[in-house]
Amino acid sequence: MKFPKFLFENDSNDLKKFEKISDMERSIVFYAENTSSLNHLQPLITELTEKRNMQICYVTSVKNDPILSSENEKILSFYIGTGMPRTKFFLFLKAKILVMDMPDLNTFHIKRSIKYPVHYIYLFHSMFSIHSYLRKGAIDNYDTIFCVGPHHKKEILETEKVYELKPKKLVEYGFGRLDTLLENKKLLEKNPKHEKLIIIAPSYGENNLLEKCGIKLIDMLLKSGFTVLLRPHHNTFRDSEELINSIRKNFEKNPDFILEEGVIPFNSLNDSLCMISDWSGISLEYAFVFECPVIFIDVPKKKLNPNSDDISLEPIEISIREKIGHIISPNTLSLIPNLINNLSENSQNFNEQIDQIRRKTVYHIGESARIGSDYIEELNNKLNS
Repeated sequence: MKFPKFLFENDSNDLKKFEKISDMERSIVFYAENTSSLNHLQPLITELTEKRNMQICYVTSVKNDPILSSENEKILSFYIGTGMPRTKFFLFLKAKILVMDMPDLNTFHIKRSIKYPVHYIYLFHSMFSIHSYLRKGAIDNYDTIFCVGPHHKKEILETEKVYELKPKKLVEYGFGRLDTLLENKKLLEKNPKHEKLIIIAPSYGENNLLEKCGIKLIDMLLKSGFTVLLRPHHNTFRDSEELINSIRKNFEKNPDFILEEGVIPFNSLNDSLCMISDWSGISLEYAFVFECPVIFIDVPKKKLNPNSDDISLEPIEISIREKIGHIISPNTLSLIPNLINNLSENSQNFNEQIDQIRRKTVYHIGESARIGSDYIEELNNKLNS
């Protein structure tokens, strides 16, 4: 196989540094594609390095990644950006294990190592079903999948059967991000709820609630006496500049309106009365952590996989939607203020229902880092023996 000369030119200094470390030092490698990757990788990294005293490498495409300035001596960190150095990193990676939450391995420009038998582990960044929120084949080229819950295991087995794929190792892992949020909640659970704070968290795409009815919804909530925190999907700031500017123009002078451009502060999530969303993955996290209902605006679901109907299983985000909240048509937004005001009436029953659904949906709640690290440590010992 012949590669363009530019793949070997203008390497980043960190890529060169990575290539110079010993084989044992880069036996276990974690890769962070974007700012949210660390949310899912961190529990495993902490368990392996701080509790088990194991050495890992951490490679990131995020320039200001906090791990780059970590004082943890068990983490060797490297910045490789998103250009050709990253392409070369993947093509010629020499490691035993690579853990990441980036789908579509070997489908586009990010390839499996062509020189070394690296074992690739995929970590989900959403609890949603694989055939509805990922492209066809998105995780087919991984060796091991850390499954969030029984739905992922069933979906992967069905996918392998339908498309006659080589079986992957499926680990009953859980969801590290959920464990982290639940742990944070214990520290703040005595704080009183903000009686009027509503969080709006839309998904991305041309049919998301912000595009369909966002301004009308915000205006109605503010006029009803609520405080509104809006957190658009990060791509919306890039692709829908006119809409964002219109929202700023209409509401930025209102003291009860907050436009959040970064990560929603945990205190805000904890203090909120409820969340309004559409098809965003954060809706499941919110319901499972805070045991508060989500109001779903019933806009069309973005379909990344046109072949999703090949898999006969109903996506988890559809099957449990009505069990963790309320579905409202964009044409009946006027029902929302009264719905919010009446949420406390059945809060006890709702909390118990959420707890049951959470246990059925997610493996090993509070234990995912231990489960995943057991597997990685055992695999690493096997591959290095």
